[in-house]
Amino acid sequence: MTFDANDAGTGVDGIRREILTWDEFGDAARSLASEVLLAGFRPDVVIAIARGGLLLAGAISYALGTKACGSINVEFYSGIDERLPEPVLHPPMLDAPALTDKRVLLVDDVSDSGRTLAKVLALLTDEGAEVRTATLYTKPHTVLVPDFTYRSTDDWIVFPWSALPPVAVAEGAA
Repeated sequence: MTFDANDAGTGVDGIRREILTWDEFGDAARSLASEVLLAGFRPDVVIAIARGGLLLAGAISYALGTKACGSINVEFYSGIDERLPEPVLHPPMLDAPALTDKRVLLVDDVSDSGRTLAKVLALLTDEGAEVRTATLYTKPHTVLVPDFTYRSTDDWIVFPWSALPPVAVAEGAA
């Protein structure tokens, strides 16, 4: 099943969805980069919370002209609106001590509960980094409102990179 802007609304499962298209994603990334610069923040490095923040962090780093990028692997969601008890860090681990005295833009796709963003923010600030946060979406009930956000919603968000299930090998393919 594919999603497009016409699929926005309530699905058969009763969950309201907001659809982000690839075109809107590109506009959102540049808009966030502009907000960062207008605020006077010039990051030395852009760090993505993987997996959701990977594409946004890359797009923002290009828009900012910031070549230093990294990522940290954190798992919290286990399905649509289903979470683990706590965010869990997974290898490979980020070299957080290398970020001491650096200006870091920490990027994720959404600050839903905010607990993942808060966990990584604490990790980086404990290492002495100056950190600002950016997300595409912020949920009204989050415990951590990002410094920069594209949009707020209470709906489940369908991102263009996760709208389809994982690719399966077609039967008969070599």
